[in-house]
Amino acid sequence: MEPKTAAATATPLAEIAAQMRDCDDFIICGHVSPDGDCLGSQLALRDALARLGKRAVCVLAKSDPVPPIFDFLPGADGLVPAGRYRGPAATFVAVDVSVRDRLGEGAALMDRCRTVFTIDHHQSDGSLGGVGHIDPDAPSASLLVWQLAGHLAGEPSADCALCAYTGLATDTGGFRFQNSTAAAFEGAAEMVCAGARPDLVATEVFQNRTRPSLDLEALVIERMQVFCDGQGVISWVTLDDMRRCGAVKSDTEPLIDAIRSLTGVRVACILREQENSIRGSLRAKDDTDVASLARTLDGGGHRAAAGFTLRKPIDRAVPFMQGRITALLEGEAQTRNGIGE
Repeated sequence: MEPKTAAATATPLAEIAAQMRDCDDFIICGHVSPDGDCLGSQLALRDALARLGKRAVCVLAKSDPVPPIFDFLPGADGLVPAGRYRGPAATFVAVDVSVRDRLGEGAALMDRCRTVFTIDHHQSDGSLGGVGHIDPDAPSASLLVWQLAGHLAGEPSADCALCAYTGLATDTGGFRFQNSTAAAFEGAAEMVCAGARPDLVATEVFQNRTRPSLDLEALVIERMQVFCDGQGVISWVTLDDMRRCGAVKSDTEPLIDAIRSLTGVRVACILREQENSIRGSLRAKDDTDVASLARTLDGGGHRAAAGFTLRKPIDRAVPFMQGRITALLEGEAQTRNGIGE
């Protein structure tokens, strides 16, 4: 069944809030491999809707475990894998995602719903349909949800503020990345005034590494390869590494920050071997557009942070990505110098 909705538009958040007040039985879904912004957005919106007396549930796009560093978030114990959800489904809200493939098992739930909303900050064509607010200039989806919550419930609760702050803090890298705009700090200040605790988020998210994660970091640093006159760096984690260290997927999330911090690096890449593919992460320290590279590999993301999947063995994936990153860096250098325009 196709959602009974109009084409997605850049609908103002105040208007979306007004429409949501007339809806109920909400299903709030994020993307596969949810990060702090995705989970924080889901849980913040659920809290705001619940304060209006609405029935709302947050579902996971896949049944994979949620990174345990986010267990402290209010409502995290109520997350339900989309494939196991059997409750009512009338209103679907996609947060931090606007591409059907990234909804995983949540796409089937969306098709059951009469109304679809999208709140996202990724560049998108609005392919989910329904009513959407997609702002690629927003620092995080959670900041958009925070603003929406203000329209929905007046003064959001401390729980809503904590969830939204967690999303904003993680997507800005603790307010260190290029998306740490004035709007990000203004939103963070509002959230703290409403009850968010930066110290709690710092402890639970940024100072909560497992021993396997640190063991993997040592391996990643030992085998990293620097190229393109020190502007690019790449390293990788194999399935055997994961087994020997006793690591899980969430233990690999901080690894790219270690090599990204190397002096002179503009683009960093981490490759993680999976059973039948390689999952790659890209990060930029300047204005290099790594999302443009990820899109050529059927991935996507933000200008400074993106991901992709490769169908090739790790020994071929490493030199392949070195070549692609070198081409990206050299192409951007030519553009800056006025060559090839």
